[in-house]
Amino acid sequence: MPAILGLNAYHGDAAAALVVDGELVAAAEEERFNRVKHSAGFPAHAASWCLAQAGLDAVEHVAVGCLKSSLPADPRPELPFDAEWHFVEHHVAHLASSFLVSGFDDAAVLSVDAFGDGVSTMLARGSGTSLEILDRVEFPHSLGVLYTAVTQWLGFPRYGDEGKVMGLAPYGTPRFTDELHRLVRPAGDLFELDLDYFTHHEQPMELAWREGSPSVGRLFSPRLEELLGPARDAEDDLSAHHEDVAASLQAVLEEHYLRLADTLWRRTTLPRLCLAGGVALNAVANGRILRETPFEHVFVQPAASDSGTAVGAAFHVAAARGFTMEHAYWGPRYSDEECAAVLSAAGLEAQRLDEEELCAHVARRIAAGDVVGWFQDRMELGPRALGNRSILADPRWHEIKDVLNARVKHREPFRPFAPSVLAEEAPAWFEQDEPSPFMVLVYRTRPEKRELIPGVNHVDDTGRLQTVTREANPRYHRLIQEFERLTGVPMVLNTSFDENEPIVMTPADAVETFRRTRIDLLVLGSLVVARSGGGAEQAAEPAALGGQVEAER
Repeated sequence: MPAILGLNAYHGDAAAALVVDGELVAAAEEERFNRVKHSAGFPAHAASWCLAQAGLDAVEHVAVGCLKSSLPADPRPELPFDAEWHFVEHHVAHLASSFLVSGFDDAAVLSVDAFGDGVSTMLARGSGTSLEILDRVEFPHSLGVLYTAVTQWLGFPRYGDEGKVMGLAPYGTPRFTDELHRLVRPAGDLFELDLDYFTHHEQPMELAWREGSPSVGRLFSPRLEELLGPARDAEDDLSAHHEDVAASLQAVLEEHYLRLADTLWRRTTLPRLCLAGGVALNAVANGRILRETPFEHVFVQPAASDSGTAVGAAFHVAAARGFTMEHAYWGPRYSDEECAAVLSAAGLEAQRLDEEELCAHVARRIAAGDVVGWFQDRMELGPRALGNRSILADPRWHEIKDVLNARVKHREPFRPFAPSVLAEEAPAWFEQDEPSPFMVLVYRTRPEKRELIPGVNHVDDTGRLQTVTREANPRYHRLIQEFERLTGVPMVLNTSFDENEPIVMTPADAVETFRRTRIDLLVLGSLVVARSGGGAEQAAEPAALGGQVEAER
């Protein structure tokens, strides 16, 4: 089977993926290379890296996750080799990105986002290598546009800010659901918008996709302000009113999302569901599907948003089964020698530890209160750090969110941090036991465990957890085991290794973030650098902060 290069091009979260002999070999977002968040344009760096990773200088097929008519330019001149080009409809690429790598022989498949190729929602039945399209919702009706429009009204205007509203929603009471039901209503088994509250249908959507960070123009009309009050300015304080609107938006989104899942169940009666599209990153809504629909298993691959169409387009053209995406580690890898060279150039002294010593030492430092930059093996695909480009901390500490925001993340205080939990221990701590390896499902924390992990238990007593297996990430699993041995808690707090930027990719990116922030301990592969810069002896000493934390506990 020939090599197939998949692309998400001239769209937010531009990305490339390489499939060889029906197996995913490499995949990465362009933003990690050019350091422009949600980078649009053509993924030249990511595509070149994918080919180099496989030792190729050409491929026979290139698959793009949208129709050619939707592209602002012909992408083919960007790659200097002869290949057959395939243009896969946006939502078909989304569907393929989930079903064809799920490991399910057959499944119901659902894709929901703002728009792609004039479609916002697509329902399908997957069987073998085929996808039977059952229904679709076309422009101008879109749950993604609904969520983005109210996100903008709430004062979060940047591309990708919808996740902030998901984090804000549990702080409010959904007392505006009647008002928001005016914006979207059932239409048979599907839904439709009341277009009086929107602007995207009246004129071409104001988009900037070609280069740099994507941006989206204002999507809501003055009618929304008549309904909910004046839109919040991004610099204004958040009020209880805003929190309640966020809670209401999330509730209405979940209602319609679950209706779509129920529709698919009735039309397929299959016990397995695959999800894709930007709305499939709404982990709270995903978690409800298992609790409240007949589906027994849900699969969401880690790059559910548009970057994942690079994977989906490639697998759709390959028409291959057999590969199952069991982990997210498809990006660049750097050896200890490469990491050591970067540290030496930066004037940083490091201690090299074998794996047993490394995991035990880092677990002690986390338990003592240190914030750890953890950089290992191959970079994750998708927006979540999953233990290879992560910042780790102690989930038992009430104040850890404030510490991380003050010292590293500098983000809104209402946004939660996530737990990475040993897969075998997750059912004892959370109320659902379906694996969640990609941090795209929110489960309720068991009542008796909530006070033990305040750093990762959200205000509504839930966690957006990552279940970690020894098979998928042996070193990370061992680190968490060591932390459990010390504390009795089989999880660590995990957030992405960045400071309001794309997740770090290279050792140099990690060193720069370490120096710019107040991370206590930097771990690059087997190399450990303490904040003091004093080398091996100082790296093994308890941090002053850690002593204070233990005293507070």
